[in-house]
This record gives sequence, C-alpha cells and structure tokens, in this order.
Amino acid sequence: MNKILNKRIDSLTEVALALLLAASMVVSPSFAGEVSTIRYSIASDHARLVFGLSSPARYLLQRLRDPDRLVIDLANTQEGRAIKQPDAAHPLIKRVRTGLQKKRNLRIVLDLKADVRPKVFKLKPAKGYGHRLVVDLYNQDVLSQKTAKAKPRANVKAKVKTKVRRKPSSARDIIIAIDAGHGGKDPGARGARGTREKDVVFAIAKKLAVLIEKEPGMRPVLTRKGDYFMSLRDRIKKARQAKADLFLSIHADAFRNPKVEGSSIFTLSPRGATSEASRWLATNENSVDLIGGVSLHDKEDGLASVLLDLSQKATQEASYNAANAVFGKMKRLGKTHGNQVQRAGFVVLKSPDIPSILVETAFISNPKEERKLRTPKHQVRFAKAIFSGVKNYFSSNPPPGTLLAIRKHKIIRGDTLSGIAQHYGVSTKQLLTFNSLRSSRIRVGQVLDIPAGS
Repeated sequence: MNKILNKRIDSLTEVALALLLAASMVVSPSFAGEVSTIRYSIASDHARLVFGLSSPARYLLQRLRDPDRLVIDLANTQEGRAIKQPDAAHPLIKRVRTGLQKKRNLRIVLDLKADVRPKVFKLKPAKGYGHRLVVDLYNQDVLSQKTAKAKPRANVKAKVKTKVRRKPSSARDIIIAIDAGHGGKDPGARGARGTREKDVVFAIAKKLAVLIEKEPGMRPVLTRKGDYFMSLRDRIKKARQAKADLFLSIHADAFRNPKVEGSSIFTLSPRGATSEASRWLATNENSVDLIGGVSLHDKEDGLASVLLDLSQKATQEASYNAANAVFGKMKRLGKTHGNQVQRAGFVVLKSPDIPSILVETAFISNPKEERKLRTPKHQVRFAKAIFSGVKNYFSSNPPPGTLLAIRKHKIIRGDTLSGIAQHYGVSTKQLLTFNSLRSSRIRVGQVLDIPAGS
C-alpha cells in the first residue's frame, strides 16, 4: 500500500487517540478501573497478552525504538495486583514494566526482544471473562522458529516446491491471497460444452500459487483449497487472517451473447466503498476488526469515519495501481473487454484494509474462449500474465518490512560498517544481526542487506 498514505493514517491515528486519551484524563481523581490479571499465549505467527480489566478503559499505543518497546497507556486505571512477568524463554517479550502517569493513568511498557507489528483491541465481558484488552504481537519469522514442526509447510494442495533462500530474520514475505471464484454448490457460469467456472478458475488459481511460491519474497494463500462453497465475506476474512498484502479474485465471465469476448479487471467502485464503510461502522461483527492497527468499535462515530475513509482511500489507490499492472500483462494474451481497469461493487473487493482486484479471465459463454479455458496450457498463460503483473506492482511498491523492500549496499574501498550504518540511519548492531555477521570486518565487493523500513 502507498507508504505516504500509510504514514498519514498512522499520524492521524496517533493524534486522534492522544486527544481521546487526554479527554478521558479530566475525570474524578479516583480510579475508574484496574488491571486485575495478565495472560500470555503463543501461536505460530503471533504472541498474545490479555489484560483483565475491572471496567473498560481508553488506551493509547506507542511503538518506541532503541531499545524496542511497546507502550500502552490506560486512562484512569491502576494496577490491581503485581503484573505477572513472561517466561524467560518468551520469544518476543523480555519483561513488563508498569507505572502511573499523572497519578491516574497506568503505563504498561513491554520490553521487546525483537521487532513486532502490534494489534490491540478490547473485548467485552463474555464466557466467564470480564472486560479485556488484547495485545497481539506479530513476528512470524521468530515465532515460526519457536513453534516449528518437522513436517513441511503446506498451504496449497497443488505441488509446490519449497523455496531455498537466505532471508533476514526481520523481513517477511509479501502475501498474496488468491481467491478462486465460486465452488461447491455454486458452480458459477457454465459454457456451452458444460465447462464450469468454478473448475477452470480453481485450476488457474493453483497454477498461479505455484508461480508465486517459487518467487523469493512472495507467498500465496488460497482462500479455498478444494471444490466447496465459501461465502464472499468468509473469503475476505480468510485473506485478513493471512494478513494478505493483496486480495486477487479470479473469475470467468458470461453473457447472453456468445460473441462477447475478452478479459477484464475490476477494482471497487466509489459507491461500493461508501456502502461498505456504512456497514463497517454500523454492524457489531466488526467490533474487533482493526484498520491500520486501530479498533473502530470503541471510537466516536466521527473519528471512526475519518480513519476508515483514509484507510479506504489508500487501499483503493493501491488496488487500482495493482490492477493496472496486471491489466497491462493481460492485454498481451488477447482481446480485453474494455481498454482500462473497471470499477464495480463486488463484495469480494470491499475489504477496506487490503488492496483487492477481481480478474475476469475470459467469457466462458464464448465458445472460442471456453475451449481455451479448458486447456492447461492456456490456464498457465493466464496464471503467468497475472503473476507478472503482480510481481511488477510489488517490485515498485514493496510493503515496508518485506524482503522486496530490503536495500542492498556493495562494499567499496574505504567503507566501514559503522559508516554504512550511519549513512542508512541504522545501528551497527542491526547490520551485524541482519547480515549474520560475527564481526565488523567487511571486504570490498561484499553485499550487505540494509534492514527494511530503516
């Protein structure tokens, strides 16, 4: 997603939350609530802390560097009992510190062992638990090493070869959610020869997944891995759970006139975005969904609307740019239905935080295009065209923190590690760790990876 727009969202979020927190400070000097418990758990891609609260509390989240730490300020709250410390072997947290700010706001500081991507949300009382503040810390590289099993990763049913590459510990893959349209009881469109849309698009999706899996710095996730029905909202949910950087839905169009032919690509229309914003702000099912790391359900209507609008605009811009890159490659396969990226209100394009595009590969109702869609050779051509467009887009717009965003520095005579670190605004220790170096000795011609996002 566009880095500048991301920074605008982060900046506005920080200011808005600070104002909300400040407003909540002007209350009775007695504490409204307390932190009564803390629980730790670790999954394959994130570590979770759950703070038990006696009552709901407004919070402000800050990430600080050198050293890495996460600061959570809870308005008008005190520590009810001594905070339980994490196990010494915890992969991400060194210790938890607390203290009162301005005599009425509890500050919780998480001293970190590694860089993390935090997400915070509140939960209301349910199933025997009271009010809770949940903090999820994401660093899949560190945690996957901690929870690794002997069996290889299998996230697609197609035969996918494992990539072999040196990957800096703090860099991640770009994740592409590939959504094969229809499935199960929903066959989609049907051609004159009986070709079902759900079958051909799934075949193309699997071939695309293989291409992406082989590409260093990219990883595919199929929303459906077989012939079964999946609701449109569940497809979006699957992509969000995978923390996808792009949602790509594959379909095969149909029309009553069998002569109509050509490929087309869609992004979300402004009207579709507006209706989705209303839905997000009006329904309870999104109470723990996060936009740019901020939960919407506990925000004032005006603030939530502004945050969602900014997020949608950034997502729509990224969606259109990605669609343009793919459309440019699709045009080389043959006729396109229209000369530019089109906009529509398809439900699967409505995620406000994931750039999303829908590819209509061809008209299955056209006999000539139906014949092509049935052949593995032409399915591969479609998959390669889509992959090439996606690759070109992310090569020019790599998300911060990903392998593709890492810069390179080739050592020349006179270079020193400390000088290189100063030039790129990182620490010498970061360069040593990032490049698995045991000492500061470097040689002419050696290539160093510069930490992403620095």
